Amino acid sequence: MNKQELLAKIDSEHGAELFTALYGKSEINAAKERYKKLLTETLKNYSKEINESGNLHIFSAPGRTELAGNHTDHNRGKVLAASIQLDNVAIVQEREDNTVFFSSAGYPDVKVNLTDLSGKPDLQPKPEEEGTTEAIVRGIAAEFNRRMEKHERSKMTGFSANAVSTVLPGSGLSSSAAVEVLFGRIIDSLYSEGKRSSTEIAQIGQIAENAYFGKPSGLMDQVACATGSAVAIDFADSSNPDVRQVNFDLDSMGYVLCIVNTGGSHANLTADYASIPAEMKKVAAFFGKSVLRELDKETVISRGAEIRKEIGDRALLRSLHFFNENERVDAMIESLLKMDNAGTLTEKQQALGCYLDMVNESGDSSWELLQNIYSPQYPETQGVSVALALTKDFFHNQKIHGACRVHGGGFAGTIQVYLPLDSLDSYRANIEKVFGKDSVTLLRIRPLGAVELTF
Repeated sequence: MNKQELLAKIDSEHGAELFTALYGKSEINAAKERYKKLLTETLKNYSKEINESGNLHIFSAPGRTELAGNHTDHNRGKVLAASIQLDNVAIVQEREDNTVFFSSAGYPDVKVNLTDLSGKPDLQPKPEEEGTTEAIVRGIAAEFNRRMEKHERSKMTGFSANAVSTVLPGSGLSSSAAVEVLFGRIIDSLYSEGKRSSTEIAQIGQIAENAYFGKPSGLMDQVACATGSAVAIDFADSSNPDVRQVNFDLDSMGYVLCIVNTGGSHANLTADYASIPAEMKKVAAFFGKSVLRELDKETVISRGAEIRKEIGDRALLRSLHFFNENERVDAMIESLLKMDNAGTLTEKQQALGCYLDMVNESGDSSWELLQNIYSPQYPETQGVSVALALTKDFFHNQKIHGACRVHGGGFAGTIQVYLPLDSLDSYRANIEKVFGKDSVTLLRIRPLGAVELTF
């Protein structure tokens, strides 16, 4: 579509239906204005890269929220996560050369030539690009090139994209994974007939992050961003995880999901994050295994005295968290299925109540067993602990059935909160007294993952 055709599609009835699915009915007009502004500014500011009379595409890739399974994926555990309405939206156009141009508001422009001086593919990792967006672009292009059939490779060139993001960086909503699956979906749609599954798009993003960007991430973030809706992910077979979409309609139950930004920095916390999978894997190695998924809780407890002596108490506690959290993920999925299939409102409310109780159990387990609520390096800084304590106090004082837990990697950052919609304003006012204006962000689970929008 050219500019005028795209503007007409954005304003169409089908466009309104699409925006309702992505952002909610109340956000239709805001979404239209956001997309129009992005299109106009793209063609104005990047006319050398994107031609308004050429064929334009629009892509969207959401952030994600982890619902359960805190720090289990790296030991091949189970996770419940969901894509959210906060997303990256990009105006995209194919290029005739082998260059990828990417611009995103607030970040430096990225330009990557995927061929060398002789015109041959230049897709090997480059040490000087490690830790950059350029590395992600090259890695994703390289993995697509490896997987593509000959006729697909021959037509793959490059693309230009200008994006804007509402995924909050540093909030545990996976802004980096959203960008990775955005790139993957762009290449898939433009050059691979759109045939790659969401899981494969996620795996390609993970490979780029691991081998090119230089970060040993798991796969949960990419899968949740790529797939859409709530997703149950079982990493028992890490090369081919079992991914199931699960319907989760909080709106119809009068509840909302939000996160609270407690401030604090993730800088200097690398050792804290790394200690969790390392300690779990030490316990697994004690039994001659590589990860905890190859064991069961009873076996670990039977050698608990030896584990305490050789590895330490915290490693044992974190292992217990892993096993309990895996069981909890299954139970939470079962509650969501019951809520979706219940015949009466009372049955739906009972299923939601069970789900919320298990969210609280998950949060308590992260606090007591996993111990990722604050860094032992900085015991004087406990923003996540304060937010959880204030939230629990609010639930008690207001006599409401709510739930809260740490969100994401922990040690600093955000918490996740479920509460009735009619309590949101008073909760926001209560929390903002301590954490400041706009510290509460409302989340909405959206049914679409990384996708080209076809109006």
